[in-house]
Amino acid sequence: VGGYMIVHKGMPVVVGILIAILMGVIIGLINGTLVAVMDLPPFLATLCTCMITRGLGPALCGGFGVSWPSSMNAAGWFRKIFRFNAEVGGAIKVIPIGIVLIVVLVIVMSFVLNHTKVGRYTIAIGSNKEATRLAGVNVKLFHITAYAICGLFAGLAGVAYAATYATIYPGSGAGFELEAIGGAIVGGVSASGGSGTILGTFLGVIVICLMKVGLPFIGLQANWQQIFTGL
Repeated sequence: VGGYMIVHKGMPVVVGILIAILMGVIIGLINGTLVAVMDLPPFLATLCTCMITRGLGPALCGGFGVSWPSSMNAAGWFRKIFRFNAEVGGAIKVIPIGIVLIVVLVIVMSFVLNHTKVGRYTIAIGSNKEATRLAGVNVKLFHITAYAICGLFAGLAGVAYAATYATIYPGSGAGFELEAIGGAIVGGVSASGGSGTILGTFLGVIVICLMKVGLPFIGLQANWQQIFTGL
């Protein structure tokens, strides 16, 4: 959606980025409403919205990819937020600024999870939703907030993905949700709720990414990559 607004509607890149992030938040709010207010099973609700959005992407773009402005274009400034090319010793080196941003976000969200109402109530809801409600907490509000935050970060991830690749095709993120879930659980998040840390999740995701990116460097084919990652 963000790329479509930039390329086909002539909007500034910053507007396209904000729209992409806003789309993530809106879908998060929809998910939260389906789960917290309509009391649908989380897996079912998010699976349905996942399918709907994957269908709307190709419908919007006519099934074609969208090319965001390149790094050679003045409008491609946003790419330098995540990857910056610098000359070191006469050679061009890619400086992955994105990992620095991730570390900053890990620190910020660790504070939010452990030292704010949003974070503590989110853990409480995951542990025992009914007990949290009886304790006087507005469970529906904080439950929806958790999904909105999730959508916010999904939107940010989409922008980071767009900053890394030249062309974005509808459905490019298919399968990423399984890696995200796997990384979270490897990092100590309980599938039944109420337990987990931001740092643990970060380390779990790093493990999954190292398997995905590192195994090809030692010459393993795609099928062996999947086998070793599964193991």
